[in-house]
Amino acid sequence: MTGRFEGSGVMVTGGASGLGEATVRAFHSRGARVLVIDSDEKRGEQVASEMGERVIFLRADVSSDKELEACFERAGRLLPNVRVAVHCAGIVLGEKILGSQGIHDLERFRHVIDVNLVGSFNLLRLAARYMSTNEPDGEGQRGVIVLTASVAAFEGQIGQAAYSASKAGVHGMILPAARELASSGIRVCCIAPGVFQTPMMAGLPEKVRKRLEEQIPFPPRMGRGEEYASLVLQMVSNPMLNGVTVRLDGALRMLPR
Repeated sequence: MTGRFEGSGVMVTGGASGLGEATVRAFHSRGARVLVIDSDEKRGEQVASEMGERVIFLRADVSSDKELEACFERAGRLLPNVRVAVHCAGIVLGEKILGSQGIHDLERFRHVIDVNLVGSFNLLRLAARYMSTNEPDGEGQRGVIVLTASVAAFEGQIGQAAYSASKAGVHGMILPAARELASSGIRVCCIAPGVFQTPMMAGLPEKVRKRLEEQIPFPPRMGRGEEYASLVLQMVSNPMLNGVTVRLDGALRMLPR
């Protein structure tokens, strides 16, 4: 695939805000037809309305096999020939294993794993099945799947046991998935963002956000959605990028707290 995407079908989960919305806008500006999948129906419809007829919104919980499968079924009718799937949907939770209010709640741990890790695998498996039926391009490629991990997969902070475990799991399945899907002409890559300006980050206390930002060597600021989207475009355009997780963090290495 080249740097232009006229007529190409692109699917973005978590596409109604943050990194996902930036990715939707980047592909749309390059001529792609984009399917936005998000649980926020109001915001998703607003994004689709702003960008016009080449953007379609479908509501779904990515951790639900039935809901996400229904999106792929509808995609076959609404947006055939999807060759790119980008997974940006996720949640963050801060909770200590041994906190002042007691031990880490097991159901909250399961919920983070379910949304971040199971949701990622759900998108991966359904996109792979869908793309395997595409006609191959000149190099035999049928599609590209980009998942999203986090630097917390490598340097999780105190209180991030659930979040770090979920994102480490995403990173861990990239290489085996790329090796397996190579025979189908499907590439699999992953981005591990550092501290980015997203609604999820905005939900953290100001003191916490400031402390995280101060740890970034250069540029000494939070990342921007368009910088994440730029890397997605490069991963899709460059056929030699496969089976890798690329850190996008300004040389950040997270401290314990």
